[in-house]
Amino acid sequence: MSNLKIIKDFPDDFTFGVATSSYQIEGNSFGNSGLSHWDYFSKIKGNVYNNESGKIACAHILNYKEDIKLISEAGFSAYRFSFSWPRILPDGKGRINQDGISFYDKLIDEILENNLKTFSTLYHWDLPKNFMSQGGWKNRDTTKWFADFTDVIMRKFSDRLHSIATINEPWCVSWLSHYLGEHAPGEMTIEAGVKTMHMILVAHAEALQVIRSHNYKNAGIVLNKQFVQPFDEKPETLKVTNLADEIHNLWFDEAIFKGSYPTQTIKLFSKYMPDNFEKDLKFISQPLDWVGINYYTRSIIKVDKCEAFLGYKSVKGDLIVTDMGWEVFPEGLKNLIERLHNKYSKNVPIFITENGMANRDCLKNGKINDFERIKFYSDHLKQCKNLIENDIPLKGYFAWSLLDNFEWAYGYSKRFGIVYVDFDNLERIPKLSWKEFKKNLTNMEN
Repeated sequence: MSNLKIIKDFPDDFTFGVATSSYQIEGNSFGNSGLSHWDYFSKIKGNVYNNESGKIACAHILNYKEDIKLISEAGFSAYRFSFSWPRILPDGKGRINQDGISFYDKLIDEILENNLKTFSTLYHWDLPKNFMSQGGWKNRDTTKWFADFTDVIMRKFSDRLHSIATINEPWCVSWLSHYLGEHAPGEMTIEAGVKTMHMILVAHAEALQVIRSHNYKNAGIVLNKQFVQPFDEKPETLKVTNLADEIHNLWFDEAIFKGSYPTQTIKLFSKYMPDNFEKDLKFISQPLDWVGINYYTRSIIKVDKCEAFLGYKSVKGDLIVTDMGWEVFPEGLKNLIERLHNKYSKNVPIFITENGMANRDCLKNGKINDFERIKFYSDHLKQCKNLIENDIPLKGYFAWSLLDNFEWAYGYSKRFGIVYVDFDNLERIPKLSWKEFKKNLTNMEN
């Protein structure tokens, strides 16, 4: 049976934490929050499983003390959370919601009182709804409004934030949401996908500039990475696999660390890029204090001539899959981080800011024995340990997620938490994985 004894082999200064995001757990119907584009997207039939939304979610805004206690009791040393832009600025700009300020004041104080480090994220996908009619992330003005939002956060909270990430998963914010259309706002055009691939990086740069203006020195960005493999060794397959790798991974690595875009992709994208985009690249490549990596699975790339623009599709392999249908491939984590370090980030500290799995967790006799999740964590932590042994500056690992929550287009049908949430009564029940973390982080058996 798998366990998490490997935790005890990590350096004493290694950070073990757990992560969440605002829209997925808080409940945006509470505290005079404004609406986000997810509230709009969720109302359109067929976009979200069972037409569910983050209206109630886990009601974390009402239960945050209990949730923070669960993190502390398990022995984690850090909590990664995000600020909700519409909760702070209900109209996206201008008027500040004092109830929102008060909530995050209390939340941060509670985190610190429990001796946890505050790892914060400025944007985890809840764009104020008002901006949709103005082009959302396609509009350069939105990057300026994001800078203004960042300034509010810095003025109110920065003295109590251990670290700040600007954007969570820019590939999801841009390509997944504006070309594939799977997430809000659900656009499905080449123009929208390409433009937001650039503009979300401009937004990162605008926010980072504001952060630096406050003399803050522990800022980064969180990138989601997927290990990309060819279906076969044919030249045309290798070519489209490289393109997929560039779009999913290297677009962001090249821009952030080298001030350029990868060759194959920019050639394909150039027609749709914003005017004078080249002038933004130096701005985008401002130095970071750390970089976060979210990793879940691999992608096998096959030539698809029916896909007129990209020329490829992703197909499944023969590995075990999670309840999301994602293949479990821990080796991909090691390979991606080695490349990031060797070719791009060099000595910049790296954090695994999300890693976890959805599982068909069943409550039986008041318990959830999620053995599969424990094995998932164990196998990925082995890769992390190997990276450290090979002098990669990996400094922390955050399990996704603390709670079962609103899983975007999948609604409440997919469970990633190490704590079970009964969505009928919002009861929290620690799973076996939570207990296994506790056992090995605190040296306690129960």
